[in-house]
Amino acid sequence: MKPTLATRVWRAALGLSVVFSLVAAVATGSETTPEATQPAGWFSWFDPSTAAVTAHPGRVRDQLVALAPTPSATQSTDSSRPDDVSRLRARELALPIAAVRAAQLTDTYTQSRAGGVPHEALDIMAPRGTPVLAVEDGRVVKLFLSRQGGITLYQFDPTDEYVYYYAHLDRYADGVTEGDLVRKGQVIGFVGSTGNALPDAPHLHFAVLRLGPERQWWRGTPINPFLIWRTASR
Repeated sequence: MKPTLATRVWRAALGLSVVFSLVAAVATGSETTPEATQPAGWFSWFDPSTAAVTAHPGRVRDQLVALAPTPSATQSTDSSRPDDVSRLRARELALPIAAVRAAQLTDTYTQSRAGGVPHEALDIMAPRGTPVLAVEDGRVVKLFLSRQGGITLYQFDPTDEYVYYYAHLDRYADGVTEGDLVRKGQVIGFVGSTGNALPDAPHLHFAVLRLGPERQWWRGTPINPFLIWRTASR
């Protein structure tokens, strides 16, 4: 028997309902998270309002952080301004690893990392647990746990012009908290391999950035730390 018009309309409506249900299910199952939509460059894209923050003396809670504030820009060439390098050299910054001499440093600033992200930092290899020192007097502005940098510490210089970034720490030094005034050479943490560092290659990821007028701890213009203690290797 040939279906009536009412039957055909009912079947068409039922089919559309199934299609809409499937589309809704797929959309729900594939919903992207803020992390999945972030570009590879971490530092300049970081929005602290969307990330959870951990700040505890000497330890870090088990915590999942959506984004990672790791200093990084979008270029792989060394654009350090000579006046910044000269000013920082004149301050005679301490090396953040006391057992390492300037002659042992390797310029890793222009190297690329995973996904082609520019490194724009100095890697200093050292055994796990080696003390990490504040390179200058200043203020601890942020203790942060991130996927890329792991256990990290951000320190402003005395004039709030520069931020020093210490990453892949194994832990903070006991008693270190946000807002602390630290002295040059003070132990602020210990070398580790947290974050995206290789477990069998503990090292300190150290970066320097010139702050903008907003004095945002997660944003700035990168400066090659190698040039502060050594002349250019190129």
